[in-house]
Amino acid sequence: MGSSGQAITVGNRKLEVSNLDKVFYPATGFTKGDVIDYYRSVADVLLPHLKQRAVTLKRYPNGVTGPYFYEKACPEHRPSWIKTVALRRQRDDKDVNYCQLNSEAGLVWAANLANLELHVSLASARATQRPQSAVFDLDPGEGTGVLECAGVAIKLRQLFAERDLDCVVKTSGSKGLQLYVPLNTPASFDNTNRWAKAVAQQLEDETPDEVVSKVSKEARIGRVFIDWSQNNVARTTVCVYSLRAREQPTASTPLTWDEVIAAHDKSDAGRLTFTYDQVLSRVERHGDLFEPVRSLKQRLPKA
Repeated sequence: MGSSGQAITVGNRKLEVSNLDKVFYPATGFTKGDVIDYYRSVADVLLPHLKQRAVTLKRYPNGVTGPYFYEKACPEHRPSWIKTVALRRQRDDKDVNYCQLNSEAGLVWAANLANLELHVSLASARATQRPQSAVFDLDPGEGTGVLECAGVAIKLRQLFAERDLDCVVKTSGSKGLQLYVPLNTPASFDNTNRWAKAVAQQLEDETPDEVVSKVSKEARIGRVFIDWSQNNVARTTVCVYSLRAREQPTASTPLTWDEVIAAHDKSDAGRLTFTYDQVLSRVERHGDLFEPVRSLKQRLPKA
């Protein structure tokens, strides 16, 4: 893509884009135009996971080394074809109009605003109180890393298997891993929050030297924090295939369990980090490994 502003056609939309040569990831020279190209290339597998979702944007006007801001309210200068959904904000009981990015053109529009990350609710905008998954965000505390997260993920998977539940795993694209238990059956955030907390506390009781379920940063030192609190109507989680604002242009990447186990057994953290080009190659090879999150129907056990 060129350096100056220009019009491009995406599907049946014509969009004005600008500053395409602006470097967003200085360590690699990855530009705004590269960000747009990535989101266009990954659109086929990403868009199903954004369908009917309220999207929180995370914008980096001067790239990953500069200031950023979250944007929940969809910009008023949006094109008329960018749809929004009004969700009630808990702290002041007011509606916020979130963007919905349901097309490749929508992804390009957001990327042109210097949006790098896409964060979404666990519930559809059509049923905001009904989570479609339960999520366990594995966050490595000081002195631990993604390999320790892999060890905890393997334990969680076994615990779920004992309850006849399948789970799907992805990298956060940052430091840790995220496990999703697909539901796609009637459930409430009260139910998923209570159950996820009970699971996290059980694993903490069984492996206190490895796992913590408390928010305290001091308690996390040398342990993996299982963040069960993401199961909340007011919280969002980075969307699968979203870029992350790290030194390298990494993305939140779905994994096979064989990959998680192999990385853990071989103590090879490099097996659990993927840059944008690796993600695209994986999609070409595997398709959408995260698809079960949308289609698999399971009943939430009682806490």
